[in-house]
Amino acid sequence: MRLDPATSLLCVIDVQERLLPALADADRLIARCGRLAEAARLLGVATVLTEQYPKGLGPTAPPLAAVLPPAVPKMAFSCCGCEAFAGSIPAGVASVVLCGLETHVCVAQTAFDLLTRGYAVFVAVDAVASRHAIDHDVALRRLESSGAILITTEAVLFEWCRTAEHPQFHAVRKLVL
Repeated sequence: MRLDPATSLLCVIDVQERLLPALADADRLIARCGRLAEAARLLGVATVLTEQYPKGLGPTAPPLAAVLPPAVPKMAFSCCGCEAFAGSIPAGVASVVLCGLETHVCVAQTAFDLLTRGYAVFVAVDAVASRHAIDHDVALRRLESSGAILITTEAVLFEWCRTAEHPQFHAVRKLVL
């Protein structure tokens, strides 16, 4: 199964300022989520950004907020528990690429709900994180055994692009250099 930009949705989950200091490699997470967001913009992939309890956890990290649509606030851990999220999924979407925080909570619960709803779910493993390595590692194993497809951000970019003849190929290629 390969990703197609015309039927994909990028979902950036809860990359919020107050969560980032607890991560071992927050800068990498922001950069990889940003890479996906920029590629989605270049290739016309629908994108949604969520924020978990923004009053308590603050806004999305500024570098990401600058390249993403306004955030959908939520209280449920799963994005699917928020009506505004469900309404932001365009008709014709078959695959959802997930990135953000935390792998074992909001990312996993969103993935499980999307799988139940019949979407192909791709988890960008280099663009998700948890505060504790064991939570992250166990969540990735659980997600994969539940039917989610583990993928890297670079693989997502080149699947969306498909060919070196794509008009945006050189711009996409610069995102991985």
